[in-house]
Amino acid sequence: MAQKSKAFDGDWQEDGWGFAWRKNNKWLGYRSLKPVWKEKKKFSTFPETAMFAIHARSASFPQHKNNIEYNQPYINDSYSYVFNGLLKGVTLSLPGEIGAQKIWQLLNVYLKKTNLTQAVYKTTDILKKNSRNIQALNIGIAGKNTISAYCHFTAHPDYYSLQYSDNSDIKIICSEVIEEFEFKSLPTNSLITL
Repeated sequence: MAQKSKAFDGDWQEDGWGFAWRKNNKWLGYRSLKPVWKEKKKFSTFPETAMFAIHARSASFPQHKNNIEYNQPYINDSYSYVFNGLLKGVTLSLPGEIGAQKIWQLLNVYLKKTNLTQAVYKTTDILKKNSRNIQALNIGIAGKNTISAYCHFTAHPDYYSLQYSDNSDIKIICSEVIEEFEFKSLPTNSLITL
């Protein structure tokens, strides 16, 4: 999927990838600077898990390539987080070097104070109020037993729209439809938890 997928600007999702899985009640992760399609065999080394997150990266800026710390998912014991989007003119001063890291730091502030839904809404509201322009603000977050996604885009709906499948024992939220599953599109400016 990632090998065939291009960002809206034609850039391949080849700046690395990451995989996070839940084991013994906490999140663990693997990140790589190689394109995901060059490491297909790596998937056989991951433990069996009921919950995981995966992210293929396309760096927004040339100076943000080749740094493993920028590759997602970002994790703590309770959550695994992924981001896709483009915010311009953000006036907030937040820890982190790139937007995905800064949003993760802000989200963590509210995850410590409130439930996941309220934390996501508070984070996205603050970002909307403090950004000159938001092309997209998509957040995926997996917790102990649930997966959630916030979808917001103002341009490039074919690239930034999110899909979800909730018709079986397998729950999926992703950026592209996967064969053999029935998917629905998540409307812009909405949050879903499965």
